[in-house]
Amino acid sequence: MLVLAAFAIIALQPVSVSHAQEPPTTDAPATDAPAKPAHDPSGNGTGSGADLAGVAPGQLTSDDFTQAQTTEPFAVKLADLVNQNRLGINFTWLLVTGYLVMFMQAGFALVETGFCRAKSALHVMMTNFMVYGLGMLAFYAVGFAFAFGGLGQVGVGNLGGLAQLDGEWKVSLGGVDWGILGHKGFFLSGTSYDVGVAAFFLFQMVFMDTAATIPTGALAERWKWTGFVIYSLFIGAVIYPVFANWAWGGGWLSQLGAHNPSFGSGYIDFAGSGVVHAVGGFTALAGAIVLGPRIGKFNKDGTANAIPGHNIILAALGTFILA
Repeated sequence: MLVLAAFAIIALQPVSVSHAQEPPTTDAPATDAPAKPAHDPSGNGTGSGADLAGVAPGQLTSDDFTQAQTTEPFAVKLADLVNQNRLGINFTWLLVTGYLVMFMQAGFALVETGFCRAKSALHVMMTNFMVYGLGMLAFYAVGFAFAFGGLGQVGVGNLGGLAQLDGEWKVSLGGVDWGILGHKGFFLSGTSYDVGVAAFFLFQMVFMDTAATIPTGALAERWKWTGFVIYSLFIGAVIYPVFANWAWGGGWLSQLGAHNPSFGSGYIDFAGSGVVHAVGGFTALAGAIVLGPRIGKFNKDGTANAIPGHNIILAALGTFILA
Protein backbone atom coordinates (compact mmCIF):
# COMPACT_ATOMS: atom_id res chain seq x y z
CA MET A 1 0.00 0.00 0.00
CA LEU A 2 2.79 2.41 0.84
CA VAL A 3 4.44 1.60 -2.49
CA LEU A 4 1.29 2.66 -4.35
CA ALA A 5 1.09 5.78 -2.25
CA ALA A 6 4.71 6.51 -3.08
CA PHE A 7 3.90 6.49 -6.79
CA ALA A 8 1.08 8.93 -6.08
CA ILE A 9 3.57 11.23 -4.37
CA ILE A 10 5.78 11.04 -7.46
CA ALA A 11 2.81 11.94 -9.65
CA LEU A 12 2.34 15.13 -7.64
CA GLN A 13 5.88 16.35 -8.12
CA PRO A 14 6.50 19.56 -10.09
CA VAL A 15 6.48 19.09 -13.83
CA SER A 16 9.60 21.20 -14.24
CA VAL A 17 12.78 21.29 -12.16
CA SER A 18 15.11 24.25 -11.79
CA HIS A 19 18.77 23.87 -10.85
CA ALA A 20 20.40 26.73 -9.00
CA GLN A 21 23.86 25.68 -10.17
CA GLU A 22 23.13 25.90 -13.90
CA PRO A 23 23.59 29.25 -15.68
CA PRO A 24 20.52 30.59 -17.48
CA THR A 25 20.29 29.93 -21.19
CA THR A 26 19.14 32.44 -23.77
CA ASP A 27 18.14 30.15 -26.64
CA ALA A 28 14.81 29.15 -25.06
CA PRO A 29 12.05 31.79 -25.01
CA ALA A 30 10.73 32.86 -21.64
CA THR A 31 7.35 31.52 -20.69
CA ASP A 32 4.59 33.17 -18.77
CA ALA A 33 3.56 31.63 -15.49
CA PRO A 34 -0.19 31.10 -15.40
CA ALA A 35 -2.16 33.43 -13.19
CA LYS A 36 -3.34 31.90 -9.94
CA PRO A 37 -6.91 30.71 -10.52
CA ALA A 38 -9.79 31.42 -8.20
CA HIS A 39 -10.64 28.68 -5.74
CA ASP A 40 -13.12 26.14 -7.08
CA PRO A 41 -15.02 24.16 -4.40
CA SER A 42 -17.24 22.30 -6.87
CA GLY A 43 -14.55 21.36 -9.38
CA ASN A 44 -16.62 22.59 -12.32
CA GLY A 45 -13.99 25.14 -13.33
CA THR A 46 -10.91 23.06 -12.55
CA GLY A 47 -8.90 21.67 -15.43
CA SER A 48 -9.16 24.14 -18.31
CA GLY A 49 -6.56 24.22 -21.03
CA ALA A 50 -5.23 27.47 -19.56
CA ASP A 51 -3.68 25.42 -16.77
CA LEU A 52 -1.25 23.96 -19.31
CA ALA A 53 0.36 27.38 -19.89
CA GLY A 54 3.85 27.69 -18.49
CA VAL A 55 4.19 24.08 -17.33
CA ALA A 56 7.39 23.54 -19.32
CA PRO A 57 10.05 25.82 -20.84
CA GLY A 58 9.46 26.66 -24.50
CA GLN A 59 5.93 25.30 -24.51
CA LEU A 60 2.47 26.88 -24.42
CA THR A 61 2.32 30.35 -22.83
CA SER A 62 -0.60 32.35 -21.52
CA ASP A 63 -0.42 34.64 -24.57
CA ASP A 64 -0.56 31.63 -26.90
CA PHE A 65 -3.67 30.35 -25.19
CA THR A 66 -5.38 33.76 -25.23
CA GLN A 67 -4.70 34.14 -28.94
CA ALA A 68 -5.91 30.62 -29.69
CA GLN A 69 -9.28 31.37 -28.09
CA THR A 70 -9.96 33.66 -31.06
CA THR A 71 -8.11 31.96 -33.90
CA GLU A 72 -8.44 28.27 -32.96
CA PRO A 73 -11.49 27.72 -30.73
CA PHE A 74 -11.55 23.98 -31.47
CA ALA A 75 -7.96 23.62 -30.25
CA VAL A 76 -8.91 25.44 -27.05
CA LYS A 77 -11.81 23.06 -26.42
CA LEU A 78 -9.52 20.12 -27.11
CA ALA A 79 -6.96 21.48 -24.65
CA ASP A 80 -9.71 21.79 -22.04
CA LEU A 81 -10.65 18.13 -22.50
CA VAL A 82 -7.02 17.00 -22.36
CA ASN A 83 -6.33 18.84 -19.13
CA GLN A 84 -9.61 17.76 -17.54
CA ASN A 85 -8.75 14.14 -18.29
CA ARG A 86 -5.24 14.66 -16.93
CA LEU A 87 -6.55 16.04 -13.66
CA GLY A 88 -9.30 13.41 -13.51
CA ILE A 89 -6.73 10.62 -13.73
CA ASN A 90 -4.58 12.31 -11.08
CA PHE A 91 -7.56 12.74 -8.76
CA THR A 92 -8.60 9.10 -9.17
CA TRP A 93 -5.12 7.75 -8.54
CA LEU A 94 -4.63 10.03 -5.55
CA LEU A 95 -7.91 8.96 -3.93
CA VAL A 96 -7.37 5.24 -4.58
CA THR A 97 -3.93 5.28 -2.99
CA GLY A 98 -5.22 7.45 -0.15
CA TYR A 99 -7.99 4.96 0.63
CA LEU A 100 -5.47 2.11 0.61
CA VAL A 101 -3.37 3.92 3.19
CA MET A 102 -6.56 4.58 5.16
CA PHE A 103 -7.25 0.83 5.18
CA MET A 104 -3.93 0.31 6.94
CA GLN A 105 -5.67 1.57 10.09
CA ALA A 106 -7.58 -1.72 10.19
CA GLY A 107 -4.29 -3.60 10.05
CA PHE A 108 -2.80 -1.61 12.92
CA ALA A 109 -5.94 -2.12 15.01
CA LEU A 110 -5.96 -5.90 14.51
CA VAL A 111 -2.23 -6.33 15.15
CA GLU A 112 -2.21 -4.25 18.31
CA THR A 113 -5.42 -5.71 19.71
CA GLY A 114 -4.33 -9.27 18.98
CA PHE A 115 -1.00 -8.87 20.74
CA CYS A 116 -2.40 -7.30 23.91
CA ARG A 117 -4.06 -9.12 26.80
CA ALA A 118 -7.77 -9.88 26.61
CA LYS A 119 -8.60 -7.47 29.45
CA SER A 120 -7.10 -4.59 27.44
CA ALA A 121 -8.52 -5.49 24.02
CA LEU A 122 -11.38 -2.97 24.13
CA HIS A 123 -9.12 -0.12 25.24
CA VAL A 124 -6.52 -0.84 22.54
CA MET A 125 -9.15 -1.14 19.81
CA MET A 126 -10.76 2.14 20.87
CA THR A 127 -7.43 3.98 20.79
CA ASN A 128 -6.96 2.79 17.21
CA PHE A 129 -10.49 3.85 16.34
CA MET A 130 -10.41 7.27 17.98
CA VAL A 131 -6.86 8.30 17.03
CA TYR A 132 -8.18 8.56 13.51
CA GLY A 133 -11.05 10.90 14.33
CA LEU A 134 -9.20 13.03 16.87
CA GLY A 135 -6.07 13.36 14.77
CA MET A 136 -8.12 14.18 11.68
CA LEU A 137 -10.01 16.96 13.48
CA ALA A 138 -6.76 18.54 14.67
CA PHE A 139 -5.20 18.19 11.22
CA TYR A 140 -8.29 19.72 9.61
CA ALA A 141 -8.36 22.64 12.04
CA VAL A 142 -4.70 23.71 12.04
CA GLY A 143 -2.35 20.85 11.15
CA PHE A 144 -2.88 20.90 7.39
CA ALA A 145 -2.28 24.66 7.26
CA PHE A 146 0.92 24.33 9.29
CA ALA A 147 2.17 21.50 7.07
CA PHE A 148 1.14 22.57 3.58
CA GLY A 149 -0.05 26.17 3.83
CA GLY A 150 2.86 27.32 1.66
CA LEU A 151 2.92 24.43 -0.79
CA GLY A 152 1.61 26.59 -3.65
CA GLN A 153 4.83 28.61 -3.60
CA VAL A 154 6.83 25.47 -4.40
CA GLY A 155 5.09 24.82 -7.69
CA VAL A 156 3.52 21.41 -7.10
CA GLY A 157 0.78 21.02 -9.66
CA ASN A 158 -1.30 18.36 -11.34
CA LEU A 159 -4.34 18.71 -9.07
CA GLY A 160 -5.50 22.28 -9.60
CA GLY A 161 -6.18 24.65 -6.73
CA LEU A 162 -2.96 24.07 -4.81
CA ALA A 163 -1.71 27.51 -5.88
CA GLN A 164 -4.12 28.87 -3.26
CA LEU A 165 -1.83 27.50 -0.55
CA ASP A 166 0.53 30.46 -0.68
CA GLY A 167 1.18 31.27 2.98
CA GLU A 168 4.50 30.27 4.58
CA TRP A 169 6.24 31.79 7.58
CA LYS A 170 9.91 32.18 6.69
CA VAL A 171 13.16 33.12 8.35
CA SER A 172 15.77 35.03 6.33
CA LEU A 173 19.25 33.62 6.87
CA GLY A 174 22.27 33.97 4.61
CA GLY A 175 20.25 35.79 2.00
CA VAL A 176 17.76 32.93 1.73
CA ASP A 177 14.18 32.82 3.01
CA TRP A 178 13.86 29.44 4.73
CA GLY A 179 10.36 28.04 5.16
CA ILE A 180 9.46 27.26 8.76
CA LEU A 181 5.69 26.76 8.94
CA GLY A 182 2.66 27.23 6.73
CA HIS A 183 -0.26 29.48 7.61
CA LYS A 184 -2.84 29.07 4.83
CA GLY A 185 -5.70 26.59 4.84
CA PHE A 186 -6.98 26.57 8.43
CA PHE A 187 -10.25 24.61 8.49
CA LEU A 188 -9.89 24.40 4.67
CA SER A 189 -11.61 27.78 4.58
CA GLY A 190 -11.35 30.87 2.40
CA THR A 191 -9.57 30.43 -0.91
CA SER A 192 -8.24 27.05 0.24
CA TYR A 193 -11.82 25.73 0.03
CA ASP A 194 -11.04 24.07 -3.29
CA VAL A 195 -11.60 20.63 -4.77
CA GLY A 196 -7.89 20.12 -5.44
CA VAL A 197 -6.95 21.16 -1.91
CA ALA A 198 -9.65 18.86 -0.49
CA ALA A 199 -8.29 15.85 -2.38
CA PHE A 200 -4.75 16.66 -1.32
CA PHE A 201 -5.93 17.08 2.28
CA LEU A 202 -7.40 13.58 2.33
CA PHE A 203 -4.21 12.07 0.93
CA GLN A 204 -2.00 13.82 3.46
CA MET A 205 -4.41 13.20 6.33
CA VAL A 206 -4.13 9.42 6.03
CA PHE A 207 -0.34 9.69 6.21
CA MET A 208 -0.69 11.79 9.35
CA ASP A 209 -2.92 9.11 10.83
CA THR A 210 -0.37 6.42 10.03
CA ALA A 211 2.23 8.29 12.04
CA ALA A 212 -0.27 8.96 14.83
CA THR A 213 -1.29 5.32 15.22
CA ILE A 214 2.23 3.92 15.68
CA PRO A 215 2.37 4.98 19.37
CA THR A 216 -1.00 3.32 20.04
CA GLY A 217 0.79 0.00 19.70
CA ALA A 218 3.95 0.98 21.53
CA LEU A 219 1.97 2.41 24.45
CA ALA A 220 -0.78 -0.23 24.54
CA GLU A 221 -1.80 -1.17 28.10
CA ARG A 222 0.28 1.72 29.46
CA TRP A 223 -1.65 4.97 29.15
CA LYS A 224 -4.93 6.42 30.33
CA TRP A 225 -7.69 7.52 27.97
CA THR A 226 -7.30 11.23 28.80
CA GLY A 227 -3.59 11.13 27.99
CA PHE A 228 -4.34 9.38 24.72
CA VAL A 229 -6.89 12.04 23.71
CA ILE A 230 -4.44 14.88 24.40
CA TYR A 231 -1.73 13.06 22.44
CA SER A 232 -4.01 12.44 19.44
CA LEU A 233 -4.93 16.11 19.14
CA PHE A 234 -1.36 17.29 19.64
CA ILE A 235 0.26 15.03 17.03
CA GLY A 236 -2.36 15.98 14.43
CA ALA A 237 -2.04 19.69 15.15
CA VAL A 238 1.67 20.18 15.86
CA ILE A 239 4.10 17.24 15.94
CA TYR A 240 3.44 15.74 12.52
CA PRO A 241 2.67 19.02 10.65
CA VAL A 242 5.94 20.70 11.65
CA PHE A 243 8.20 18.05 10.16
CA ALA A 244 5.83 17.49 7.23
CA ASN A 245 6.22 21.17 6.35
CA TRP A 246 10.00 21.04 6.54
CA ALA A 247 10.21 17.96 4.30
CA TRP A 248 7.12 17.95 2.05
CA GLY A 249 5.58 21.41 2.39
CA GLY A 250 8.40 23.51 0.97
CA GLY A 251 10.16 24.02 4.32
CA TRP A 252 13.85 24.46 4.98
CA LEU A 253 14.85 20.80 4.71
CA SER A 254 13.46 20.55 1.19
CA GLN A 255 15.26 23.79 0.25
CA LEU A 256 18.75 22.54 1.10
CA GLY A 257 19.47 21.56 -2.49
CA ALA A 258 18.19 24.75 -4.11
CA HIS A 259 20.58 27.34 -2.68
CA ASN A 260 24.30 27.95 -2.26
CA PRO A 261 25.87 26.07 -0.68
CA SER A 262 23.82 23.28 -2.21
CA PHE A 263 23.38 20.00 -0.38
CA GLY A 264 22.62 17.72 -3.30
CA SER A 265 18.90 17.53 -3.90
CA GLY A 266 18.01 18.59 -0.38
CA TYR A 267 16.04 16.38 1.96
CA ILE A 268 13.93 13.90 -0.02
CA ASP A 269 11.60 11.52 1.79
CA PHE A 270 10.29 8.70 -0.37
CA ALA A 271 6.84 7.61 0.85
CA GLY A 272 7.31 8.92 4.37
CA SER A 273 10.16 6.92 5.87
CA GLY A 274 11.08 9.99 7.91
CA VAL A 275 7.96 12.15 7.92
CA VAL A 276 5.63 9.28 8.80
CA HIS A 277 7.49 6.34 10.30
CA ALA A 278 10.37 8.14 12.01
CA VAL A 279 8.04 10.75 13.51
CA GLY A 280 5.65 8.06 14.73
CA GLY A 281 8.49 5.84 15.92
CA PHE A 282 10.35 8.51 17.87
CA THR A 283 7.07 9.70 19.38
CA ALA A 284 6.34 6.13 20.48
CA LEU A 285 9.86 5.77 21.89
CA ALA A 286 9.51 8.98 23.89
CA GLY A 287 6.18 7.81 25.30
CA ALA A 288 7.54 4.38 26.19
CA ILE A 289 10.52 5.93 28.01
CA VAL A 290 8.27 8.23 30.01
CA LEU A 291 5.64 5.61 30.90
CA GLY A 292 7.99 2.69 31.39
CA PRO A 293 7.19 -1.01 30.94
CA ARG A 294 3.79 -2.58 31.48
CA ILE A 295 2.94 -3.53 35.05
CA GLY A 296 4.06 -7.11 35.62
CA LYS A 297 6.59 -7.18 32.78
CA PHE A 298 9.63 -7.30 35.09
CA ASN A 299 10.24 -8.96 38.44
CA LYS A 300 12.03 -7.28 41.32
CA ASP A 301 15.26 -9.05 40.36
CA GLY A 302 15.06 -7.58 36.85
CA THR A 303 14.03 -10.75 35.05
CA ALA A 304 11.35 -10.38 32.40
CA ASN A 305 7.99 -12.11 32.21
CA ALA A 306 6.37 -13.02 28.90
CA ILE A 307 3.05 -11.30 28.26
CA PRO A 308 1.57 -13.24 25.34
CA GLY A 309 -1.11 -11.76 23.13
CA HIS A 310 -4.62 -13.09 23.52
CA ASN A 311 -5.52 -13.62 19.84
CA ILE A 312 -2.83 -14.53 17.33
CA ILE A 313 -5.44 -14.80 14.56
CA LEU A 314 -6.25 -11.09 14.80
CA ALA A 315 -2.55 -10.25 14.86
CA ALA A 316 -1.84 -12.39 11.80
CA LEU A 317 -4.77 -10.93 9.85
CA GLY A 318 -3.62 -7.40 10.67
CA THR A 319 -0.12 -8.27 9.51
CA PHE A 320 -1.46 -9.47 6.15
CA ILE A 321 -3.39 -6.20 5.72
CA LEU A 322 -0.32 -4.10 6.45
CA ALA A 323 1.86 -6.21 4.16
